[in-house]
Amino acid sequence: MLLLGITVAWSQTIPSPKEHFGFNIGDDYQLSNYTQTEAYFKKLAASDRAKLVDIGMTEEGRHQYMLIVSSPENLKKLARYQEISTKMARAEGISEAQARALANEGKAVVWIDGGLHSTETVATMQLIETAWQLISRKDPENMRILDNVVVLLTHANPDGHELVGNWYMRNPTPEKRSLDQLPRLYQKYVGHDNNRDFFMLHMKESQNIGRQLFVEWIPQIMYNHHQRGPAGSILAGPPYRDPFNYVFHPLMITGIDAVGAAMVNRLISEDKPGFTRLNGSVFSTWYNGGLRTTTHFHNMIGLLTEIIGGPTPENVPLVPNRLIPNGATPFPVTPQKWHFKQSIDYSLSLNYAVLDYAARHSDELLYNIYHMGRNSIERGSTDYWTLSPKKVDAITAAQKSDRSSKPDSANAANDPLGFRGGIPVKYYDAVLKDKNLRDARGYIIPSTQRDFPTAVKFVNALIKTGILVHKATAEFSVGGKTYPAGSYIVKTAQAFRPHVLDMFEPQDHPNDFPYPGGPPTRPYDAAGWTLAYQMGVEFDRVLDGFDGPFQAVPYGEVQSPAGKIESAAPGGYTLSAQANNSFIVVNELLSAGVEVYRLPQGLAGKSSVEAGAFYVAASAKAKPILEKAAKELGLEVSGVAKRPTSGLAKVAPLKIALWDNYGGSMPSGWVRWLMEQYKFPMQVVYAQDIDAGDLRKKFDVIIFVTRAIPAAGGGRDNDIYSIYSSREPKTEDIPAEYHRWLGRITANKSIPQIKKFLEEGGKVVTIGSSTNLAYHLGLPVKSALNEMTNAGVERPLPAEKYYIPGSVLRVTLDSTQAATWGMSAQTDVYFDSSPVFKLAPAAVAKGQVKPLAWFSTAKPLRSGWAWGQAYIQDGVAAFEAPVGAGKLYAFGPEITFRTQAQGTFKLLFNQLYSVANF
Repeated sequence: MLLLGITVAWSQTIPSPKEHFGFNIGDDYQLSNYTQTEAYFKKLAASDRAKLVDIGMTEEGRHQYMLIVSSPENLKKLARYQEISTKMARAEGISEAQARALANEGKAVVWIDGGLHSTETVATMQLIETAWQLISRKDPENMRILDNVVVLLTHANPDGHELVGNWYMRNPTPEKRSLDQLPRLYQKYVGHDNNRDFFMLHMKESQNIGRQLFVEWIPQIMYNHHQRGPAGSILAGPPYRDPFNYVFHPLMITGIDAVGAAMVNRLISEDKPGFTRLNGSVFSTWYNGGLRTTTHFHNMIGLLTEIIGGPTPENVPLVPNRLIPNGATPFPVTPQKWHFKQSIDYSLSLNYAVLDYAARHSDELLYNIYHMGRNSIERGSTDYWTLSPKKVDAITAAQKSDRSSKPDSANAANDPLGFRGGIPVKYYDAVLKDKNLRDARGYIIPSTQRDFPTAVKFVNALIKTGILVHKATAEFSVGGKTYPAGSYIVKTAQAFRPHVLDMFEPQDHPNDFPYPGGPPTRPYDAAGWTLAYQMGVEFDRVLDGFDGPFQAVPYGEVQSPAGKIESAAPGGYTLSAQANNSFIVVNELLSAGVEVYRLPQGLAGKSSVEAGAFYVAASAKAKPILEKAAKELGLEVSGVAKRPTSGLAKVAPLKIALWDNYGGSMPSGWVRWLMEQYKFPMQVVYAQDIDAGDLRKKFDVIIFVTRAIPAAGGGRDNDIYSIYSSREPKTEDIPAEYHRWLGRITANKSIPQIKKFLEEGGKVVTIGSSTNLAYHLGLPVKSALNEMTNAGVERPLPAEKYYIPGSVLRVTLDSTQAATWGMSAQTDVYFDSSPVFKLAPAAVAKGQVKPLAWFSTAKPLRSGWAWGQAYIQDGVAAFEAPVGAGKLYAFGPEITFRTQAQGTFKLLFNQLYSVANF
């Protein structure tokens, strides 16, 4: 009787979802918003099974919550279990016996999130139902989970939940509700790309999540809910297709296999068909940067499912080739009507499968993450060679170059069934015992490099993802080279060595074809992304063990570069154009009314002042701004004895417009965020603003990011962002406040206005596919990626001959041009099936078009995958062209890519000022 009274009182304190929201989670045509969900999580937190943690603010100023659920006894010892989880993951100074003891004492920590992509409403709503079920259920399985697991239920995107929930529910007629035609991105700046921000951690929500995953908790399993599964299936889940990244510990991959088996087994045992895995879907474990994928590089079992469904009922389509059971889809689903509740039920089953596995294997999960970390430390402490396609190719090449070796056909004749096979081990030794091909023991980032503040931003990206970084407290020498105090050191003898290697080393994506001569298999997102390359960081790879006066940076403690300003500067100050942060202080100076100049030829007598550097005259108004810049931005502000009497080009701010469209452009959103960080005032404009004309009276420069300008002649661009585009809504179907955002850039209305803007003296900056504008304007350029057929017809190179998905390539620049000031002569660029140009030689000679960057070699690939890369040798990557009194800048590579490509930011920034006589 007493127990009944307690149960009744408890249930009155904590309402069910139906009692709180007014509907059951999974009811057709019903969604909550974040305001309602936040209120419900606060009610759930009254349970002795839950603790609500505010992990930070969102970009729109909402609180982001993580609900920790476990048994009351575990919650009392939560700090201890958190300590064990992080200790085991970092594997520092823990013996085998200590690890076994901690594994037995600790509790498995499992992360489950929802709502990262807010229109994927199953993910958002399952989080609510999962929390309720864990807190309310008393069956043996639930109690076992609570006793043995600490569950971190995290809302991944509160802002998007509010937007999408309100948008869907705005129609009072349930059957007319729709998720379609959302007016803007469901993350303030980057929308769907919020799942591409997890090694960079620029967005506030990403930072909040990253701190919990990589610094505060480091769970053994993380489960990232998404949708949608491939047509003809209900969901795609683990294990995933090849390739997997070669830096991974194999135990992480097989850990995914084990948990994935538990998930699919549970669904099958509950008669829930339609789970597809392996090559049944596009998802792989190659990419870094996603919420799920970045955890793979931290030895976590990172899980992703993509499920169908939503509040509006739908049909499971008939896809005949998915009806036959196979290893990828052992239990196919048949065509049928599908309701929201079914997707919620599937998600609950999947969550409980993961949690039950964790409860039954808690000690194993804790020990395994320790074991992976310990192995990583060992590999970073000795000579080690990570296998990759290039090394395997080198083994084969070593055999082929050995004239004493028997040909493959002779070896095959002695072993026709391939039971023995193989080639002599000496060829393996020739490559995998070559001291020059060893993995690095560590990396040194000198504090004397050209743009040290940006290098520190790179270091902070590592620190925020849980990487151990050291800082030199005094000058030191390694390998005969001396480095200054303040340099940063990242050793590979640490648990998260896979992530360290991935951020510094090139990705070596395999040549992935379904069959010989077939089209390439598109990577899941990018093929190469090496962050140190994208950010232009100068570093040295150290192949032997080394030490020095190094002090460990506390985990998660971001760094601030130390700048300086010369006190005696009667003639004024200079700022290097090589440092991205210089543009922040220039914008602050201009905003304050301080005159700023550029030095097109540098400064006579000071070789350290390069062409394009900024000059600021000494004044009472300028000095405090510059002092602040030195202190907070890490800039070195140099003084000059006398004001230059010549060679000054005055800088003026420009009225900047940035294109966007209804529904939101992710590339535009990234640039908008970038403009805010670097304090460039700008205005977002839409197609209707362009079509209205009189652009020159309103703006000085217009930025068109990729996918803004359509292909000339009605062709279709093929880039990654096009998969997220949607048809324009009818005006009458959306609120009046969004009507101005409707429309697309068109050849007949928009292009003439853009051309007039240029002819009247405006600047236009185009990036990626928006360089199509050059063709619309009839400039003397053509694509370098075409071939002539036997019939004498020019056509684009087929993918079987040429294919470069998202990768890092090297270009040569003319760094004397005003457009490229501050750049080095060789620069890494992010290239994603990007345009490459041929310029008419006569037009170059006449100044009608000027190359800014080009591919000077047949092998420009630095990181990723470039099939047929020789085709782009001598192709132009960027150019400028006068159009009337104005100027067009065309950058084929993605020079602002996801704000990771910081080494090429200056190619945009340089165009955002007016510089006298340039």
